[in-house]
Amino acid sequence: MINYHMPLYRPPSEARSLIIQVTLGCSYNKCTFCSMYKSKDFVQRSIEDIRSDLLSARRAYSTVKRIFLADGDALALSFESLAKILDLIKEIFPEIERVSAYARGRNILDKSQSDLRHLRDKGLKMVYMGLESGDDNVLKSINKGESSHTIIESAKKLMDAGILLSMTAISGLGGKKYKDSHALNTARAFSLIKPDYIGFLALMLEPDTLLFDQYKKGDFVPLEPSEIIDEMFVFLENIDSEGTIFRCNHASNYFSLSGSLNKDIGPMLAELTAAKADLSSLKDESYRLL
Repeated sequence: MINYHMPLYRPPSEARSLIIQVTLGCSYNKCTFCSMYKSKDFVQRSIEDIRSDLLSARRAYSTVKRIFLADGDALALSFESLAKILDLIKEIFPEIERVSAYARGRNILDKSQSDLRHLRDKGLKMVYMGLESGDDNVLKSINKGESSHTIIESAKKLMDAGILLSMTAISGLGGKKYKDSHALNTARAFSLIKPDYIGFLALMLEPDTLLFDQYKKGDFVPLEPSEIIDEMFVFLENIDSEGTIFRCNHASNYFSLSGSLNKDIGPMLAELTAAKADLSSLKDESYRLL
């Protein structure tokens, strides 16, 4: 079987996918809130090692319909490398229906529109991107290394190539300082992009991150759960992304919301109002997980 280089991460919606590591770690790995790949240096795996993993999986599974390319941002690879990997996947798994991956905005912008369309034709059907926040002050404070403009442009470029786009944002990421602008500008950014899927996590302060150190020094003041509700209320009141599937049901969230934008905004606002009236209904801190 495949000998994974741990730790291993994948989006919740890829739970039934075969995971193939084409890179190890994250090509950027400087976001202050993230601890995912701190134990790894970024490495591009050889095509021989990738082939070996695919052949091991072929022997183990009679049918594989979906493959997720790990680790942090497979699109950091060149077009040529990705094309070879996608061709190899199709050769070994002719039944494959979808290949997906994480991506960073700048790595998308580095590729031509033609290259992205070719990758889509070769099987890359879905990409996951972290907006985190549409507010440039928040993005700077978390050392995202990208502006809202570059993320918006890269997201549009990806969708123009016919690739499905799932994007995440993080409730509470701006803390008390940027609470309102984080919500408003995240709604603005998503309204411009109109991705296929939007997923919200809620910020969790992890001890092995720079953001946690800032919190301990008093430089970052996190939101209370009731303020997370307020922030989400502002977001939903200002989002315009018709047809986008919206989810706020990650294990880190204090409350669960789901629906289709824009038609389900009203019912979701009603759910938030009910949650604000009964804070005991929110998930206990001890049950929040990443």
